[in-house]
Amino acid sequence: MTSFPWYKNYSDAIPHQLGSLEFSSLPELFETACKKFGDRIAFENIGAKITYREVDRLSTNFAAYLQKELGLKKGDRIAIQMPNLLQFPIAMIGSMKAGLIVVNTNPLYTPREMEHQFKDAGISAIVIVSNFAHNLEQIKDKIPAKHIIVTDMGDMLGLVKGAIVNFVVKNIKKLVPAYSLPNAISFKSVLAKGASLQLTKPTIDVEDVAVLQYTGGTTGISKGAQLSHRNIIAHNMMISHWFGPLLNPSEQQIVITALPLYHIFAFSVNGVLMFHKGLRNVLITNPRDIPGFVKEIKKYQFAIITGVNTLFNGLINNPDFASCDFSKLKGAVGGGMAVQDVVAIKWQEITKSPLVEGYGLSETSPVLCCNPLTGNHKRGTIGIPMPSTEVAIFDDEGNQLPQGETGEICARGPQVMKGYWEKDNEGVFFSPDWFRTGDIGLMDTDGYFKIVDRKKDMIKVSGFNVFPNEIENVLAGHPKVLEVAAIGVADPKSGEVIKAFIVKKDQSLTEEELKKFCHENMTNYKVPKYFEFRTELPKTNVGKILRRTLKEEEAKKAV
Repeated sequence: MTSFPWYKNYSDAIPHQLGSLEFSSLPELFETACKKFGDRIAFENIGAKITYREVDRLSTNFAAYLQKELGLKKGDRIAIQMPNLLQFPIAMIGSMKAGLIVVNTNPLYTPREMEHQFKDAGISAIVIVSNFAHNLEQIKDKIPAKHIIVTDMGDMLGLVKGAIVNFVVKNIKKLVPAYSLPNAISFKSVLAKGASLQLTKPTIDVEDVAVLQYTGGTTGISKGAQLSHRNIIAHNMMISHWFGPLLNPSEQQIVITALPLYHIFAFSVNGVLMFHKGLRNVLITNPRDIPGFVKEIKKYQFAIITGVNTLFNGLINNPDFASCDFSKLKGAVGGGMAVQDVVAIKWQEITKSPLVEGYGLSETSPVLCCNPLTGNHKRGTIGIPMPSTEVAIFDDEGNQLPQGETGEICARGPQVMKGYWEKDNEGVFFSPDWFRTGDIGLMDTDGYFKIVDRKKDMIKVSGFNVFPNEIENVLAGHPKVLEVAAIGVADPKSGEVIKAFIVKKDQSLTEEELKKFCHENMTNYKVPKYFEFRTELPKTNVGKILRRTLKEEEAKKAV
């Protein structure tokens, strides 16, 4: 690997192996921040605020209940399934204080997807927002969780406002389908009961798993990336160096958190780093409502905003966004998918601050590379490696390639996971410890890395990894489908969208039937945008469907 002066001086900032970490565990990191910043506002959502001191108290109450009332032990897994609400950091920090492993879960998962993840992780408990409890009801007898904690959206908004929000969500907007979970415990009662209990702090080792972050990885079905306390603490130290003086703890700054905290980018950067640095974290529950989002952020002189390209594109195309107050904005960081040049340029024109692209994976806590916010950012690249992180390009045989040549992006550093949860990890690493990202890229003449293509057939929709196998397996379950293939096609808003090619078993099959079937069995972002019916699909001599041929045909149409 070639090193370059502007980051070589960070190469010894954080040890790869055993060495001096800033904290011995994530609970210590959180508790230190709570003591240091006390009465500062830590999180804000829908106008309600909680201080660092309150986060400490409430999360301890939550932890005490899990430990003393539910009997959960260190190493047990607890799923948290909710959008950005004040309840999330309380449950997340509280679970870690009790020594539990947090299993981040997308609340938009279908019952089928939930069942797979919860069984695979072997969860003992789940915290879920009531809007999605009806899905849990369908699988509650198929998963190992014995304890269910249900929260309503307004539970942390105060007595009057919370009651109004819960009434509107349930009765006016009809966003809480009927469900029956007779043994479920309410989030509010957990906090109330936990206040009377005493937490016995477990002994947590830095090598203990802190988070199971589910991802498609580089192959097929969703797997749990094991992120240890060491991984996330080291990652926190790295990005602290990267942000440098932009995050000055002496003057509280505001960060806008639009990405959901169950996403690894928001979890580690917004949920851990920004808390550690004493920022005021504004949680956006529904960033897809761009007019409502803009109306909300107009209230703040925010310093940092993180998101994905589609979010930034939506903001710059909203007529009211330009009238926001950008006087304290230091910059924006895009991850999860490529930041398009046109979006970055327009963002700079409107806000007078940069929008830079970073790169990482769930398996790497997540950040591996990022463009600097101050000078030397290079559009069209994913930037340069984080401190103490090595990134290199390899061929399929595990040989490191020279600068400028294209191959698989591989990385090693203290933020890289220890492996997938209870899976065969053969082929995940090149010897001895180079993690194989599954992405194809190169390092240019300036030392910046660039993603050229994605290995195999992975599709990236608005920052989420989607694998054709899963789409095909679901569609093949439709009684009127004979054969199916799924590929990604370019889309100006989402980066890519999914197109499915179908050979009918029953000629009465319609596109509307397929869409309905998909929405019943998959999260929205996995549902194909386009369907094409064919009499046959291209195959190899042994009958394997050639997705590559389909992609080539679609590429020709776009020319």
